[in-house]
Amino acid sequence: MLIDGCTFFVAGGGSGLGSAVGAYLLARGANVVFADINEREPNGDLERALAVRTDVGDPASVDAAIGLAVSRFGALHGAINCAGIAPARRIVGRDGAHPLDLFAKVVSVNLIGTFNVMRLAAAAMTNNPPSASGERGVIVNTASIAAFDGQIGQAAYAASKGGVVSLTLPAARELASRAIRVVTVAPGLFETPMLLAMPDEVRRSLGDGVPFPERLGQPSEFASLVAHIVENTYLNGEVIRLDGALRMAPR
Repeated sequence: MLIDGCTFFVAGGGSGLGSAVGAYLLARGANVVFADINEREPNGDLERALAVRTDVGDPASVDAAIGLAVSRFGALHGAINCAGIAPARRIVGRDGAHPLDLFAKVVSVNLIGTFNVMRLAAAAMTNNPPSASGERGVIVNTASIAAFDGQIGQAAYAASKGGVVSLTLPAARELASRAIRVVTVAPGLFETPMLLAMPDEVRRSLGDGVPFPERLGQPSEFASLVAHIVENTYLNGEVIRLDGALRMAPR
C-alpha cells in the first residue's frame, strides 16, 4: 500500500512509539489521526493531521474517532495500535496478591483495546475499493518481547501482549477475504517516555544488554518498520521482533 495520500489511524498517537509512527507517516504524505487518551496537537501539516481524544477500551469512543477520520479524509486505509500501559507488579508481593483489577485493566487497554480498534477499523476499511495491489487496508498491532520473555513482575503485561501475538494469525486469516492485512511488531527496549524518565545510568545499563546495536531502540526505527509493513503487501499474519537480538532475563 502506498503511504502518500492514504489515511492512517494511530491509537496511542499522543506520545512514544505512536507519536513517532504518526509523524513518520505524515512526513511521507499520509493523512494521520493521532488518537490518544491524552489529546495532543500533532506536529507537522495540520491539514493532513487530526488529534482526537480516544479511549481504546471504549467502543463508542473508538467508533466516533474512526468515523471522524473517515468523514474528514474520505476513507481509512490503515490502523496502527500503539496504545498501552505497563505497570509492574508481582503475582505475590510484599503487599499480598496481585490486585485483580490491575490485571484486568492492563488486559483491557493492551489486548481488548487493540481488538476494539482492529474490529472497527477493519469494518471501515471493508468499504474501500481495492488498491492497485488488490488490498483494502492494513492493520499493524504492537506487542512486546515480553510476550515471549516476560520478566518477574510482568505477568499482566506479558499476558496482554501474548494475547496480541496470538490474535495476529487468526485475524489475518479472517480479514484476508476482505483484502485487509494484519501484522504485529514486538519491540524490545525503546527510548519511550517511560524509559527516558529513568536515570541515565539505568538507561545505559539497559542499552548495554542489547547484543547489537548496544543501545536502546529509537522510535524512528519502530516507525520505519511500520512504514515498511504498510508498503510491503506480502507481509501478512506475521509477528516481527524488533529488539537487536535481545532476550530478556527473568528479572
